[in-house]
Amino acid sequence: MVTIIFEAHGTSVDNEAGLSSGHFDVELSELGRRQAKELGQRYEGENFGAVFCSDLRRSYETAKIAFRGRNTIIIKDSRLRECDYGGLTRHSKEEVEGQKGNFVDKPFPSGESYQQTNQRMKFFLQDLLRNYTNKKVLIIGHRATQYALDHYIKGVNLHEAVVAPWKWQPGWTYHLEKL
Repeated sequence: MVTIIFEAHGTSVDNEAGLSSGHFDVELSELGRRQAKELGQRYEGENFGAVFCSDLRRSYETAKIAFRGRNTIIIKDSRLRECDYGGLTRHSKEEVEGQKGNFVDKPFPSGESYQQTNQRMKFFLQDLLRNYTNKKVLIIGHRATQYALDHYIKGVNLHEAVVAPWKWQPGWTYHLEKL
């Protein structure tokens, strides 16, 4: 079994502007940098086998700030990226949120579907099972990352995960035993 703690990346400048970034590589806002420091404080003294983050700046910056000065392995992995919203990248949050349910099985125009993001995550989770059994890891990711965790570990229907209201909290715990 692998114990996974999932944390959302800190607030980005696009989040503050009400934009959906998708694969757009936007930096953290000042608030996001403070949130990253708070994330690090929450896990002071925690011994993770590794901290994983996507290769998108908002996720990686969150990890770097949270674990600055610690002997923590931080691994960037593109499989943890947010969904690629294609032509809807950086459109308003309301516009993208209102259409997410339409792109579970079919890709966003010039982008990808949530089924495709889930497939990326499945390969990532298989690697976790192979390499981190009996360890605790932290994943700093995006909503698509969490949709896959809910789907593969908790058995939540992917469409239901995508359209369900999302509310931030300080970390979610998952126990990965098999896929």
